[in-house]
Amino acid sequence: MFEAIILGILQGLTEFIPVSSSAHLILIPWFFKWQGIVNTLSFAVALHFGTLLALLVYLRKDWFGLLKSFSQKGSLLWIIVIATLPAAIAGALLHDWIEQQRSPLLIAFTLCLVSVFMILSERNYDESKRFSLEKINLKNALFIGVAQACALIPGVSRSGITIVAGLTRGMKRADAARFSFLLGTPVIAGASLVEAANLAGKESLELDIFLIGITISSVVGYGAIKYLILFLQKYSLRTFAYYRFLLAFVIIVSIWTGAAG
Repeated sequence: MFEAIILGILQGLTEFIPVSSSAHLILIPWFFKWQGIVNTLSFAVALHFGTLLALLVYLRKDWFGLLKSFSQKGSLLWIIVIATLPAAIAGALLHDWIEQQRSPLLIAFTLCLVSVFMILSERNYDESKRFSLEKINLKNALFIGVAQACALIPGVSRSGITIVAGLTRGMKRADAARFSFLLGTPVIAGASLVEAANLAGKESLELDIFLIGITISSVVGYGAIKYLILFLQKYSLRTFAYYRFLLAFVIIVSIWTGAAG
């Protein structure tokens, strides 16, 4: 139960803060040698369901507006649907392979790689020359959608790589984050439903552990969404990039010294 609470807090924070939730959900059990249900993909997906609830509550007005405009030509809703396809296809085709990619060394590499992308995307950033979410087109959305598919690899960070992709295409920082959250909603929902179906016939499911993790990740996730958007209205991604570099360094030192795993 204690482990579920800790991982629920971590998931709520790191699903939206661009430091990779999957990396943290793998690394914490690895570092502290936690075993059992909390160190499985199924539990990780359950925590993602908690953050899905946070997304739906926080973005409820956005989604109501999008659903009302579904019949309009060029509706943002249809742009989101199409931009979701790359991640949905990649997830369906590579599910088994993704489940095996839990190497801390791989995570250290992807943490550093995306950190470099973050820093590069912030070069010469000028808010006045950037476009808002309302002006996003299908080409830009698809570019961000392809980037989102790359986040299936642990350590990349779905929010991190999609915000970077948005900045690369010329979006305002806070708007890129908001589009990242809208784009992630159907992907997280789909992954949660698929994994729930896989779990349906298992007798060993520890429901209380799953429920506490989902509840905590939902509550913490709501706060993380709110304050990340406020943060990005004034500050860059560099703070998160430096944290990712530091985490990668800790991973490498832990492997080298045998302090974890």
